[in-house]
Amino acid sequence: MSLDPDAPETPESDIKMSIWEHLDEFRKRIVRAGLALLVGAGGCWVYREELLALLLRPYENAWVARKLPGVPELQTLSPTDPFVGYMQLSMVGGVIIATPIIFYQLWAFISPGLYAKEKRFVIPFVLFSTLLFASGVAFCYFAAFPLFFDYFFSLLGPVGDSGTLLTQRPTLGFYLDFTTRILLAFGCVFELPLLLTFLAIAGIVTPRQLLAFSRYAVLGSFVAGAIITPGGEVTSQVLMSSALIGLYFISVGLAFLFGKKEIIRD
Repeated sequence: MSLDPDAPETPESDIKMSIWEHLDEFRKRIVRAGLALLVGAGGCWVYREELLALLLRPYENAWVARKLPGVPELQTLSPTDPFVGYMQLSMVGGVIIATPIIFYQLWAFISPGLYAKEKRFVIPFVLFSTLLFASGVAFCYFAAFPLFFDYFFSLLGPVGDSGTLLTQRPTLGFYLDFTTRILLAFGCVFELPLLLTFLAIAGIVTPRQLLAFSRYAVLGSFVAGAIITPGGEVTSQVLMSSALIGLYFISVGLAFLFGKKEIIRD
């Protein structure tokens, strides 16, 4: 490491690693994140019935609100389905619980290539990334699920004048696949501010570029909201689009706050 104060800044850890050392470091981080996931999944397994009841609540509420006949049911098609379903639910719960450890291991893997002033962001990175992921999961559960299920149930009922009744009895596997994938997808989408902030810190994009691109981001948010939201229900489309727009402008603000300062030339 150079002692010349005028020398260009270089990453603090100026130690070159071979490809095998990088792979070994990556393996260690994956193992530690995996252990945290397993611990979280074990805790979720203990409360598996309570978690399933919690995940079913938006479905049940929409069912009751639509005054559909009978009670909502989840079917199983084989003796192993309940075990597999509860295991899937526990693993997804483990991922959500372990997000702080997972994000910390990700930071620890990339930190050797960062400057000293950038490494001080480790705690804000872990806290902010965890908060964003949890916010995405909460937004999906409290805002998206009620809208989704309400629209889906609006399609049920009598089919014309045929006398046939269109009802719904999903399997446990189908229901868990649908709900857990959407929960994780929303959690990942809500990481957008963090991604754009890192790009701004790295100098790949500038805050002014993000601000200039905002008109296209708003248009893209409404297009994405229309694609993501089922059917033609306007309220749910506006809700989804507003969330995406809010995330983008949060990203712009964070880029101005933490991104590399632009040099204004005459």
